[in-house]
Amino acid sequence: MLNPEAKLNPKLFDDDVAQAPTRDGFGEGLVLAGDANVNVVALCADLTESTRNEAFAKKYPERFFELGVAEQNMATVAAGMGVTGKIPFISSYATFSPGRNWEQIRTTIAYNNANVKVAGHHTGISVGPDGATHQATEDIALMRVMPNIKVLVPCDAVEARKATVAAAQVWGPIYLRFQREKTPVMTTDETPFIPGKAQIFWQSKKPEVLIIGCGGLLYNALLAARELEKEKIGAVVVNCATIKPIDDKKIVELAKKCGAVVTVEEHQVEGGLAGAVAEVLAKHAPTPMESIGMQDTFGESGAPEALIQKYGMAPKDIVAAAKKAIRRGK
Repeated sequence: MLNPEAKLNPKLFDDDVAQAPTRDGFGEGLVLAGDANVNVVALCADLTESTRNEAFAKKYPERFFELGVAEQNMATVAAGMGVTGKIPFISSYATFSPGRNWEQIRTTIAYNNANVKVAGHHTGISVGPDGATHQATEDIALMRVMPNIKVLVPCDAVEARKATVAAAQVWGPIYLRFQREKTPVMTTDETPFIPGKAQIFWQSKKPEVLIIGCGGLLYNALLAARELEKEKIGAVVVNCATIKPIDDKKIVELAKKCGAVVTVEEHQVEGGLAGAVAEVLAKHAPTPMESIGMQDTFGESGAPEALIQKYGMAPKDIVAAAKKAIRRGK
């Protein structure tokens, strides 16, 4: 059943559940962060509307900087701001930032521990028709390996707003990952959000599998848990919105309790959430594990839902993975 302490959307499983892209939450959060702190500034690489920077730019034009198609320059300019008292948010499609400007982020932002927030947009294969060149499925891995940088992957638009506001309040480099496609709104204003803490969204009485998800695909994990429950297979579903630093204590505790683990992400399983969880389990609690995500392949053009189905990230695929992990644990 849904965890009542998470205070989730009461219409979560309704056919008319509200949907919104997580990038909308970023736009709202950026304005709120700007309202709260005059040092918050925004920089964009010629994608103001797509990355939802327009509301901030309209309200605070003197604190908004359009850098044009120059992601490397944008990162370097932001680094200078970040070490001199400003709190810059830089935005572009994730294939370009952190994809194209990874070295500038590494050398000018991470190495100097500059207080810069990198907002990567249009992530995962649900970018859809734009195809593999614009479907960032490696960005978590790129940023997770970099010293000093925290990595946040909000599950819906409401949590994206909270994550953006929180990022402005936490010192140091942070990578925020957002999606273009509308996804179900799972959380509410009352749902707790603490960077660095994983949260239980679904809790069965006698769980046999721990399902750890992030981003919009977490909704499919919840649908899978509901199907497993109908088959009298208990599950725990955890929203792992912070990939780095990951909540290893919670993961180890629940992995030991459940005896099997499945990770769910719209990203390459190598180096992403699956990689992070596997590292934790290998060190502290070796547990049978299956991973839902991109399996060492690029995406392609297509309707978002069709791509989710083709690449094995639908609820039925998560159910199958859970059963396989449970069998391996027996």
